[in-house]
This record gives sequence, structure tokens and C-alpha cells, in this order.
Amino acid sequence: MGEQKNGNGQEQDVKQLLKVRREKLQDLQERGMDPFQITKYEVSHHSQEIKDNFENLEGQMVTIAGRMMSKRVMGKASFCNVQDLKGNIQSYVARDSVGEEPYKDFKKFDIGDIVGIRGQVFRTKTGEISIHAEEITLLSKSLQILPEKFHGLTNTDMRYRQRYTDLIMNAEVKDTFVKRSRILSSIRRYLDGQGFLEVETPMLVANAGGAAARPFETHFNALDEDFKLRISLELYLKRLIVGGLERVYEIGRVFRNEGLDTRHNPEFTLMELYQAYTDYHGMMDLTENLYRHVAQEVLGTTKIVYNGVEMDLGKPFERITMVDAVKKYAGVDFGTIQTTEEAKALAKEKGVEFEERHKKGDILCLFFEEFAEEHLIQPTFVMDHPIEISPLTKKKPDNPEYVERFEFFMNGWEMANAYSELNDPIDQRERFKAQEELLAQGDEEANTTDEDFLNALEIGMPPTGGIGFGIDRMCMLLTDSAAIRDVLLFPTMRQID
Repeated sequence: MGEQKNGNGQEQDVKQLLKVRREKLQDLQERGMDPFQITKYEVSHHSQEIKDNFENLEGQMVTIAGRMMSKRVMGKASFCNVQDLKGNIQSYVARDSVGEEPYKDFKKFDIGDIVGIRGQVFRTKTGEISIHAEEITLLSKSLQILPEKFHGLTNTDMRYRQRYTDLIMNAEVKDTFVKRSRILSSIRRYLDGQGFLEVETPMLVANAGGAAARPFETHFNALDEDFKLRISLELYLKRLIVGGLERVYEIGRVFRNEGLDTRHNPEFTLMELYQAYTDYHGMMDLTENLYRHVAQEVLGTTKIVYNGVEMDLGKPFERITMVDAVKKYAGVDFGTIQTTEEAKALAKEKGVEFEERHKKGDILCLFFEEFAEEHLIQPTFVMDHPIEISPLTKKKPDNPEYVERFEFFMNGWEMANAYSELNDPIDQRERFKAQEELLAQGDEEANTTDEDFLNALEIGMPPTGGIGFGIDRMCMLLTDSAAIRDVLLFPTMRQID
């Protein structure tokens, strides 16, 4: 994993270094000092706590533990730097303080070894807060070589494959994942404060519905039945609304058998929430408040900067219909287009590619994706989608070609998707039927009829607002990360043979 020289000479060097590390371990084991036999170590402080509380801790005895990242041996006294969860701290290791034999052993420690240090907190002549070691313990022997310090771990592919090394070598990577964890905690705090109940629903399902995506398929031997991995959380959460839980949410992994790119991974984290007795306008208010709350709590500001562009979550979010967005950015008014034939003719004229099965609403959506999406940098709700692309959404009472739905955009990306949920079982059955026809025509992303879900709707579901949030994209924006892989600890990778 170290910085590679050319040719065999350098490979020999690495092999030799690895051999020496194993020999050192063997020597320790033969002397009854096997570090792997140590089961625990009492840690009193982390590095940053010592630095932050130096005035109170100066001259006090502390114990820290972490990975040795550098070592400078100077005769009878040495310095080493230890990295732990919170940062790193220097330790001064002198022969006269730790004893002659322990000092000899310390000089053989390698970069990457995990050590425990007990000693007094002091400040060196150069002003660096340090620990004057009285005892140093080898807690785990590193048998591999960390990447070379200054060149670091720059091979992106290797960074994703060996995230453990990436976390050791790159402080900003650790910071991103600490922030991700805080984002999730902040979301939960906000929703719990609004009276929502966090629930868990099945990942292995007979019918993967609730979104337009191709599922992963698997076989369950015990029942000798085929199952799918869920592509969304929707249909089970709505069953819980029927059951009277009123406000529910789930944050969980969903799986879509699709391509990999900077914004897509086949397994990703989705949050869906459903609230009885509200509609998509209620979901807009909730989204706006939630994003503002999380940014303020995690980043300390409602102004975020992504890739050099500032986005302000403090101002009211723009709200625009899809028809108006296409009018604004493509100069085409779909409000005046009556038929699918007219829409297709317009698409040909504007160079927008479509499929034969596409209807007027599908073509409106294609225009939106082609001309409008990239302009939606500041937080924007795009509302009132065509019915053709929204099989689970309530129609607008005054214009049944469109539905009560919005997508939330930032940075030109779709960040969330919300509906006034369809609760009419007769209408829902018709829409499932239309989806089945699309499936028969070769649309692998179409839904199939879910009889148990229809039964739940027949029991009766109140008017409900629902929304799905892409958690990974939210984390990308709030941590200024360029790709989805930068916010997934272990992204999906092709196997190395």
C-alpha cells in the first residue's frame, strides 16, 4: 500500500519491511509480550480533550491510546505522535522515565502500531501540548505498511476499497463520516420532536413497489420462493398509516439494480415519512423546516457551500409548477398542448428524445429534465407533475391530468419526492393495471399489482402526505462531497480478481 517505486527492487523493499514486522512480533511473543494477548486498556482522555483543557490538566496524569503516526528517536529521548478518534497528540518518551528495557522495546515500535501511553500533561519548549510518558504499552502490532505520509492515500479506487486506511490517513474523510452520523441524529431529533414514530419494515419482499426501478432478485430456500430486495419504503409505511399510526418514518437501505455514477450506488439510504391528515403542501413546509434545522444543528449555519456555490436554506424555498418551470427554461407552454401527438411533434422539433409508448405527461417530464433541472440550484419545490409519471399520487381536483406531487431540488439535483398520497383503492387498482401494461411492453421499472396493499386501502387510509428523501445526496451537499461514494463508508465496487 506504500508509495510504489518502479520495478522489482521496490517490491523487494516492501517484502523485507513486512518480514521485519513479523519478526518483531515473533520476538515479542517468544518473550511472553504478545500484544494480541492484551484484552483492554483504560483510556482516561482523548487527544483533543487534553488540548482543549490544558489549563486544568497541566501536570496531571492521563492515559491515551491510539495509532502511532510518527516517531523521532534521539538517543535517550524520543518523540512520537499518536492519533485517536478526536485528533492527535505528541508524546515525549525518555529512557529515564519509562525504564531501560521498555525504552529499547519502544525504539522497535513501527508506524501504524497501536499504543497506550500513561504520563503527565505538559507543554514543550516550542509550545506544543504533549504527554511526558511514564509508561508506554504496545496494544496491537501493525503488520502492514501505511501509505507514505506526504503522498498519502491518493488512489481513489484504493481509498474506497480500503476505507479503514483512508480514515487513518485523511482527517477530512473521518470528519465527513462524523458529520453524516450527526446529520442522521439531527433528522431523527427533528422528526421525533414533531411526533413521528420511527419504524422498520421488510427489506426482503415478494413485491418490490413504490418506485420506478429495477429490483435485485433472490431466492429464499426455506419457502422455495423468489423474493426481491425493496426499492422503496412506501407501501409498508402506508399500511401503518391505515393501521392508525398517523406519523411514521423509516431511514433505511433500499436496493436498485441500476448503474453506478457520482450520484448513484445500487444500495443507498432512503428516508420516507408519512403523515395522516395533511397534503403535499404540508410536506413542503416539513421539508423546508427539516433542512433548515439539520444545517443549523450540524454546520452552525443555514448557508451551505457546495463545489464553490452558495445555497441559502434560510430564505423561503421557491415553489414552481413543472409546467411553469418548462415555460421558464424551455420557452414552451404545455398548458396549451392538448394531445400526445402535439407533444411528440414538439419534442422532435426541440430535439428531445422519447419512446413510442410515451404520452403527453411523459414528454413534459422529459422537457423538464432536459431544460429546467440544471437551473434549480437554490432550494426549489417543483410541483404538480403529470399523472403518467406518478402512479401513487392524488389527482389535482381541478385538473386531473396532473397530480399533487412535488420534487425538491438543490444544486440541480432531485433531493426529495413527495405526494398527496392516493388513498382511493379503485383508482389505485386502475393505476396498477396501467403499470402492469407497461411491464408487459418491456418497462422493467414498472410496478406490479400489490393485492395486500389494495386490501389495506380498502380498509381505509386517511388523507396523507408522504415524502422520500435521498439521505446520501443530502450528506453530499452538507459535507461538500463530490461523489456519493465519498459519503458511503463502503461503496459498491467491482471485485478484484
